[in-house]
Amino acid sequence: HGANNGIHIALSLLESTKQEFPILSHADFYQLAGVVAVEVTGGPDVPFHPGREDKVEPPVEGRLPDATKGCDHLRQVFVKQMGLTDKDIVVLSGAHTLGRCHKERSGFEGPWTSNPLYFDNSYFKELLSEDKEGLLKLPADKALLDDA
Repeated sequence: HGANNGIHIALSLLESTKQEFPILSHADFYQLAGVVAVEVTGGPDVPFHPGREDKVEPPVEGRLPDATKGCDHLRQVFVKQMGLTDKDIVVLSGAHTLGRCHKERSGFEGPWTSNPLYFDNSYFKELLSEDKEGLLKLPADKALLDDA
């Protein structure tokens, strides 16, 4: 999937650990990895509920948003396709407090925050502030403000 370009890098880093826990589905293991990532970066405790089954085929293309598009596109993906609300879209976007974009994967380069390895509300603070050199604001991020 185009929106997951480069995910194979993260998956390959996790694979040796996954092999130690064959009882977990890959779906549960990746969810657990996300829970642990939030916890070790200072975020809130997120409950983990196992029971996801692996799918043979990946979901259809277009289930993840295109970072170059605006509010209508975000609603198409998250509200119409996934059943989320506008509030859910904003909360989910807060995950950008962690990590960064890589030009060779997404066409965009840089982190959203000055400390992309710490889970806090800095994504939202940066989104509401003036643009800063070296920090990223994707068109889809800015769309959250355009439709306030």
